[in-house]
Amino acid sequence: MSWRDPSAVRRAAAIRTKEWAQVWRDPSTFGLVVLMPLILMVLFGNAVSLDVRGTRLGIVDQDHTAASRALVDSLRHNRYFALREGPSLAGLEPGLTNGTLRGIAVIPDGFEQGMVRQPPRDVQLITDGSQVNTATFLTGHLRGALRDWVEARAREAGQGGGPVLSIVPRYSYNPGLESRYMLVPGAIGIVMAMIGSLLTALIMAREYERGTMEGLLSTPVSIPALVLSKLAPYYVLGLASTGICVLVAVYGYGLPFRGSIFALFLIASAFLAAVLGQGLLISAATKNQFVSTQFALLSGFLPSLLLSGFLFEIDSMPRAIQWLTYIVPARYLIPPLQSVFLVGDVWSLFLPNILILCGFGAFFFLRVTRAIKRRIA
Repeated sequence: MSWRDPSAVRRAAAIRTKEWAQVWRDPSTFGLVVLMPLILMVLFGNAVSLDVRGTRLGIVDQDHTAASRALVDSLRHNRYFALREGPSLAGLEPGLTNGTLRGIAVIPDGFEQGMVRQPPRDVQLITDGSQVNTATFLTGHLRGALRDWVEARAREAGQGGGPVLSIVPRYSYNPGLESRYMLVPGAIGIVMAMIGSLLTALIMAREYERGTMEGLLSTPVSIPALVLSKLAPYYVLGLASTGICVLVAVYGYGLPFRGSIFALFLIASAFLAAVLGQGLLISAATKNQFVSTQFALLSGFLPSLLLSGFLFEIDSMPRAIQWLTYIVPARYLIPPLQSVFLVGDVWSLFLPNILILCGFGAFFFLRVTRAIKRRIA
């Protein structure tokens, strides 16, 4: 065939026109080419931040002097801390356990006297070692804040320098500050999110593509019963996958398991209800394996990785992105999962997150049944 032949040129142009028409008529192509790059750029440009700001820090003033109060006021106006003052260490420690605080600073008795004597009294910092990055940044920021406060105080007094205050850090739940104590439980959550959403997204889409879904819908089984029957095998597979991950974490990586199997079962079940329902909804809406896979990755895996608090502290994200994290089911899985391994059964943390995950599951279940009914109609 010669490209000098006018008919060959016309046929090639017609094929190109047909392909462009197909591209413009296919919403999935638009999503892959335009929406996915935009979403990824927004997430990486705004949500992914290693700067920890507004970290929830408890503080206990045991000295109650002018110097200690001045230090508390200085920390209160520091942009890196969101300060919560308590009367005693025992009163603030529950906040460290349930995640409402990331650390507790203790100003010891005799702090003001130590400012004019050598060596000065140390400030103790107790941090949550399960959040390795946050603990490290918190220690560094507090050390810098103390240094700046001492230097400013020395300048006001007309002195060239001041006593060197030091921090004595203590890392709860992870004394060695080993990163795998944070990463491995979080990785289990990411694996559950990816496998759970992909399982039902692929299987249901395959049913639609092969035409067998219409045969199932023609049976006298009710739509809710059909959906639950399709979910049951993948719920068992999801639990089996979770169990394998836990065994690898404990026996392969040496993580402690301080909680109970019952708590782990409840947390995993609630999360699987949410992600399996999400996959089913994607299948019912797209009915295409390729498109379902892309949407499952886009709506399940990536938000779980970037917006769950697994790698990046949610408090350091812009306010708009923080609000976006509330619709990511993995946000309610990672803290309970880390607590089961490193802390134990903290039901004040578990129950609210389990209820929210069950709410996600119920929402997706209702949406799937309505979507299938519309398909029948």
